[in-house]
Amino acid sequence: MSFRNIAIIAHVDHGKTTLVDELLKADDNFDTRVGIEERAMDSNAQEQERGITIYSKNTGINYRGNKINIVDTPGHADFGSEVERVLRTVDSVCLVVDAYEGPMPQTKFVLKKSLELGLHPIVVINKMDKPSARADWVVDQLFDLFVQLGASDEQLEHLNEPVYAIARDGLAWTDENPEQKDITPLLDFVMNKVPEAANEAGKPFKMQVANLGYDSFLGRLGIGRIYEGIGKVGQEVYITSNDGVERKGKITEILTNEGLEKKKTSEAQAGDIVTIAGIPDIFVGETIAGESGAEPMPAITIDEPTLKMDFLVNNSPFAGKEGKFVTSRQIRDRLEKELETNVGMKIDFDSGENYEVSGRGELHLSVLIETMRREGFELQVGAPVVIMHEENGKKMEPIENVSVSVPAGVEGSVIAELGKRKGVMSNMVEENGIMNLDFKVPTRGLLGFKSEFTTMTKGEGLLSSSFDSFEEYKGAIDKRSVGSMISMENGTAMAYSLFNLQDRGMMFIEPQTEIYEGMIVGESAKPEDLTVNVTKNKKLTNVRASGSDEALKLTPPKLMTLEEAIDYISADEYVEVTPESIRLRKKWLKEHERKKNKNG
Repeated sequence: MSFRNIAIIAHVDHGKTTLVDELLKADDNFDTRVGIEERAMDSNAQEQERGITIYSKNTGINYRGNKINIVDTPGHADFGSEVERVLRTVDSVCLVVDAYEGPMPQTKFVLKKSLELGLHPIVVINKMDKPSARADWVVDQLFDLFVQLGASDEQLEHLNEPVYAIARDGLAWTDENPEQKDITPLLDFVMNKVPEAANEAGKPFKMQVANLGYDSFLGRLGIGRIYEGIGKVGQEVYITSNDGVERKGKITEILTNEGLEKKKTSEAQAGDIVTIAGIPDIFVGETIAGESGAEPMPAITIDEPTLKMDFLVNNSPFAGKEGKFVTSRQIRDRLEKELETNVGMKIDFDSGENYEVSGRGELHLSVLIETMRREGFELQVGAPVVIMHEENGKKMEPIENVSVSVPAGVEGSVIAELGKRKGVMSNMVEENGIMNLDFKVPTRGLLGFKSEFTTMTKGEGLLSSSFDSFEEYKGAIDKRSVGSMISMENGTAMAYSLFNLQDRGMMFIEPQTEIYEGMIVGESAKPEDLTVNVTKNKKLTNVRASGSDEALKLTPPKLMTLEEAIDYISADEYVEVTPESIRLRKKWLKEHERKKNKNG
């Protein structure tokens, strides 16, 4: 059997996972009676709810006697560490691009990594059924992008023969054969263009781990490609760490990918992508060999985290009411378990009562927090802080490429706001009443901007960003121009109080919400914090007035999601996260403590 190994890469929402669904249906062994769910590879609950791929996943299909291993990769730059590693296991990438939008910032990020590894991308122009589809323009944009990223002449060749697709309907075709419209033209193209994986079965066994998994029965799992020889269950192996130190181990299970299932096998041969169990301390980049002293594979580099947040025990007055896991030890154990598989994350356990968790972006960290609250954890998290570097005695900070699409007429306020946040505009183009703007903005400047951007554009704007480089520190940035409304009492929020306060700013809570002193109940319209009493009710008398006793008309409050809450908080505030609630609070609950710490 011959093997073809490809990764599918694309910007968020360009149809990558939907395309994988159709490829799975083309498997020679696909059972039409069983079928598959829509976006079957997005098996995680948060992936299904958010409509994005968070974790890279492997699948394999049999096509005309050959095996095609397919890796579905995340499109979001926060999960770039997932993509960088799996690209080492494949021989080509399938670049899926929207027929109208063309290449987007996160397409560039993943494509750059692919080209640097010498892979030859296959271009799939998806969503050709859009009335606004413009395939020729997309190819021109891709050509400019490939040249900009330093592609070789051979890598540019595939742009002359793109595959067109409507992934949702399972259709693909090429210029050579435009009449044949099912998914097989894409598979035939892969068979013709992707080099067959080298199958050096006569050599001693060698594989490199590119990803990690965990199974409650098998323990820690190493996922990677076998480069040479044959791996067998029960085989003694030698693992070379990333520091060059060799240790012994034993393979207890080998799992191969067939459709949506992982199937146990007694042996696996070179060219295949497999999952192995039995080595409890396996890590990404390590080489597993059948003989001692084997030459290790080239190291896999993982980009450093750009943001950090404090995770700490929930110590609010409502602590322990809603969660199962509330102690510092339980939070520490859970974070240690996360490090088993989430290699893009770093955690400092020696920073006192707080655990300092570093990740690739707000989404990367918020996915972990959301996962923990669903598992029954209660915790508090601090405001995200950008990780600075020092080079030649200079303070350096991460800069992001930001692409913005907004209706014409709104761009002025976006440019002004990003300008305040030290952003520099590099491009501005108008198309059909839509303004497309490109900026370079410090990562610090984007913290808290997304919710403002949504308000500014009335929800009609699109914003995407990806890490670009480190540049010299740009100076202080004011994250928020408004203060918080802080409760001065414990109790229950009353509609009468909320009605009287809604002219002072935007409320975050509904009537009858249980509150405590120091909890943030709204946003003040002024820059200073405002301490308020929302527990006060109207005094009842037997005198009625026809005008003033009508039903209170409350403006609907802004109920914060986890991401919005993390985006909103300042350095002296926490988000309290429990399985049932997301609350905002001040670090110091008593007003005299806040004044003392502000002055001190």
